[in-house]
This record gives sequence, structure tokens and C-alpha cells, in this order.
Amino acid sequence: MCMEQISSVRKEVGAHPMPYYREIRNECAIFREAYRAGLSVMLKGPTGCGKTRFVQYMAAQLNRPLITVSCHDDTSATDLLGRFVVSGGDTLWQDGPLTSAVRESAIIYLDEVAEAREDVVVVIHPLTDHRRALYIDKTGEHLVADEQFMLVVSFNPGYQRRVKELKPSTRQRFVGLGFNYPSPEVEAEIISAESGVSLKVAERLTDIGARLRQLEELGLAETVSTRLLIHAGVLMKAGLDPRYACQAAIAQPLTDDLDVERSINDLVALIF
Repeated sequence: MCMEQISSVRKEVGAHPMPYYREIRNECAIFREAYRAGLSVMLKGPTGCGKTRFVQYMAAQLNRPLITVSCHDDTSATDLLGRFVVSGGDTLWQDGPLTSAVRESAIIYLDEVAEAREDVVVVIHPLTDHRRALYIDKTGEHLVADEQFMLVVSFNPGYQRRVKELKPSTRQRFVGLGFNYPSPEVEAEIISAESGVSLKVAERLTDIGARLRQLEELGLAETVSTRLLIHAGVLMKAGLDPRYACQAAIAQPLTDDLDVERSINDLVALIF
């Protein structure tokens, strides 16, 4: 896997507009102090609740480059460390995103780290204790991260409980920050700021989200996220009818069951 070829790795370097983020419970201060102390951070929370945006915001606040890796079942230690590649008849070493982050004193964010292969955990362990070290067995290198490097991981506890789980010995190497969907008042503020719709419209979208999250009988694998509500707001801001916007941004991404989709659309019609 190379950073120029794979879409699951995103590198953000240099001056960027400050991302919007609404702090909920002094998570920014905790993250900042963890960074200053050289501690790694673990973010826990459901899909679309703001974990990735939070890391982007904090990287901008700290003025550090950010490398994001979206982990999946096939993400291996080799993908993160790097590999030898053939170029013009020569065999060259190409750093992976984790090695690049250590060399460049960047913040690296391993999103959904619990989905990756087990050898990934073995690789990151030395970076999460007093050693702050990265061992590259294929080149024999031993890199020590400086004080500006930071490792951040995230996972979805509700989803991972059905698939994979981080071991306690791994979890205890991190400072933990729990994320969830915000209160209705704060969620409406976020939807309005992110999508551009009025606060009144955002409050209606928030109402849809709150009601759907209470309807366990729908049997949704994942409930409606703040992200989906923002998407609906973006479509509405562009001029789309609220019912069509919510069908496209909320109902369709959440389910393939026609009866469940119809129930969601009926709820939207009731509120809008």
C-alpha cells in the first residue's frame, strides 16, 4: 500500500481553513494535554458522531500535519510500515503512512483500528509506551518518535462488539475519549453550522434523528448519525424538497428494507 495509490490514506499538511467543531465536554483540553505529555489517544463512539472531524480540528489547532488511515479487514502491519517496490529496474523502500508520520512528526489517525489485522496492534504497541519507538524489520530501522508525533485511534464499540474488540492490554495504553450523539440543542447547532440551513430547519432534522434513535423496532444495524442529518441539511439548503432530501440522505443509507424505509419516510413527512 502506498500513500499515492490508496484512497484509504489521507494526508493533510500545511495551512488549511480551521475545520468546524463544536466542543461538548472539554475533549479539546484533554487531547491537547495528552499531546503535550506524549500520550496516545483512543476515541470511542458510534458512526458519524464527529470523531474524525475532532481529530482534523485538533491537528489544525496544534498546527501539525495529519495522516488518516481508514482501517479495514485487510489492513496489515506491512501496509502501515511500508514495503519494497520495484521502480525503473531498482528495488526501493517506500514508507507506509505510520513510518511517514514518525519521520515527519505528524499526527496519525487510525480510524476503526479494531477492524485491522492483529499484527497492526503489535506494531503500534511500542509507540504507545515510554519507548515511543517504531521497529521496521524489513529495513532493520529503529525509529524513535519525537515530542510532536502523536498516535490517535478510533473504533465503534457497539459495532465492534459484534465483530472484533480491542484487548484490554491495548486499550490501557491510551487516553480514552468517549463520543456520542450530542444533545438535541447542540446537534441542531451543529447541523445548522455545517449545512447552512436555518436553526428552525436544523431542529426538525434533530427531531427526526432523536425519534429514529428511539425506534429499536426498526432493527437498524446502525442508527441515524449526525453526519446523515447534516447531509440532509445540505441537500435542503441546495433547494431539494425536505422529504426527498431526507429520503436520499437518511432513509436510503440506513436500510434496504422497503417497510423500514417507508416508516422513515412517514416520520419525515410528519415532521416536515
